[in-house]
Amino acid sequence: MSKILIITGGSKGIGKAIAYYYSKNGYEVYSFSRTKNNDNYLNEIAVDLSDLNSSVFNFENLLSKLKAKTVKSITLINNAGRLGQIANLENITPQDINESILVNTTIPLTFSSIFIKEFSSVSCVKQIITISSGAATKPYSGWSVYCSSKAAIDMMTATIAQEQEKAENPVHAFGIRPGVVDTNMQSQIRQTSVSDFKNVQRFIDLKKNQELYTPEFVAQRIFELDNNNKLKNGLTLDLRNL
Repeated sequence: MSKILIITGGSKGIGKAIAYYYSKNGYEVYSFSRTKNNDNYLNEIAVDLSDLNSSVFNFENLLSKLKAKTVKSITLINNAGRLGQIANLENITPQDINESILVNTTIPLTFSSIFIKEFSSVSCVKQIITISSGAATKPYSGWSVYCSSKAAIDMMTATIAQEQEKAENPVHAFGIRPGVVDTNMQSQIRQTSVSDFKNVQRFIDLKKNQELYTPEFVAQRIFELDNNNKLKNGLTLDLRNL
């Protein structure tokens, strides 16, 4: 019986590390990402997640194929994220706001909705794990869109868990805040001017002092929490507090 992982943004950063770690531990892994790495441990679906129609088409197509399998467990990890333009809200373009909300919030909501519906009659372990951020609970000047989009998916996790409480074949929903991780997003943050992001020096210092988590560490911790049943249904946990 197959253990299946579907992940968004599995070609880079945390997503790539998660995809590799789960694959190494016996999972059949599918990734939705704009770029393909041609990694032999990964089934890659190339799609621009800011294109909602294309994303939905490809996701529904994959699920229809997976439903034909005998599955022990199936997990959706909403990982793909976009920091977007760093600036006070009045200086961010409508186009950039729209793309960030699409990738950070609309895609997790939409994929989770389709996932729950398509597998509603399937009796196996079913999970949605959503990668959130400390920015969901702490406002940062210059990150209004990012903070808002991450707060929204924390509420999505809590609401899915509540809605699924009495389902015959429930889906469990979990959230993870991974902490500050050494990814391309962090590089973007460190290159921002103080006028657009007044907290930039903090992130420069974290890198300088080697206080960033590696994607590989985050992937291992998420896998261990998942496979040791340490995640809490409906709750978003911060790795820095565990």
